[in-house]
Amino acid sequence: MLKKITLALDLAGCPNRCRHCWLGWGPNGGLSREDLAWAAEAFRPFAQELAVYDWYREPDYSEDYRELWELCESLSTPGSGREHFELASLWRLARDESYAAWLKGLGVNAVQVTLFGGEEATGWFTGRRGAYEDILKAMEALLAQGIAPRIQVFVNKRNLDGLGAVEALMEELRLEERCREAGREFSCFVHQGSCDGKNADFYSEWVTPGDLEKIPPRLAAGTLRHFGAKSLREVFGRTEAELVRELREDRSTRRLSQREPVLFVDPNWDVYPNFTTPGPAWRLGNLKRDGAARVLEAYQKDESPGQRARKAVPVCQLAQAYADPESQRLFGKDDYIIYLLNRYLEGET
Repeated sequence: MLKKITLALDLAGCPNRCRHCWLGWGPNGGLSREDLAWAAEAFRPFAQELAVYDWYREPDYSEDYRELWELCESLSTPGSGREHFELASLWRLARDESYAAWLKGLGVNAVQVTLFGGEEATGWFTGRRGAYEDILKAMEALLAQGIAPRIQVFVNKRNLDGLGAVEALMEELRLEERCREAGREFSCFVHQGSCDGKNADFYSEWVTPGDLEKIPPRLAAGTLRHFGAKSLREVFGRTEAELVRELREDRSTRRLSQREPVLFVDPNWDVYPNFTTPGPAWRLGNLKRDGAARVLEAYQKDESPGQRARKAVPVCQLAQAYADPESQRLFGKDDYIIYLLNRYLEGET
């Protein structure tokens, strides 16, 4: 028996089609409250604790989000550590006047807000018209309840020159001052994200060391505070060329399975581990056809193609085949290994 399983079903989906999303783009809808309860009971015998969520893309996108929250609470093991996290639906915040107060009642004191620059850049990267206007409305709704917006900016060469618009917005809305008045700390940071899922499409536009000088000073300072770093290079990582030299000597392999897995269930009932972008190479099975016991067996025995490769293919082989030894693109080491592994899997499937 596992110590804990965190189970997340994609009941409503997501209003956005973000071009950086590591979860990819899937269809919306298709699962019900009854499906959520059935899935929870299917996995319950195999874990000491079970934490259940009705989303893994956009939180609270379902119209009956309050009832779903209560249902997930009832389906979860008491004391499982289930919480709302500092994530919320900006789409709903812009449309539901009572939503921010509900979040506050759950103990949410900060909510992450993702920007890519000004209105045009944010709309394009979010993949939805009106997204920027929704973000402005959402921040006002949060501040009215004493909830601090935490500004996250994904950056690559495409939007690097437009980051000044984010600083201008922070200044215009007096975000730091208003958070302080509410007794909250304002936080902002930039990063490139992982080169994973949809974001891997931007590999050719990935940031390089010289790009970091273009990050505006307030965003740079906020980034260092957020990550507890001394330099932006510490946040953005090492160049691909530097990593290649190290990884070509790395003969290690790595298993994925853990005693407390987080599992995603999509509208087709396919199950994936919360490790990298859900895709065929990481599919553990189909919950309806195979059952929870078989899905967990596949997870624990590393049976998905992705897990098999992670367990069997040495890092040096991945680096030899797919790395660019001349590249100045910046990566965190673990994220870069995942990027190489997914490149390998693309060739195998």
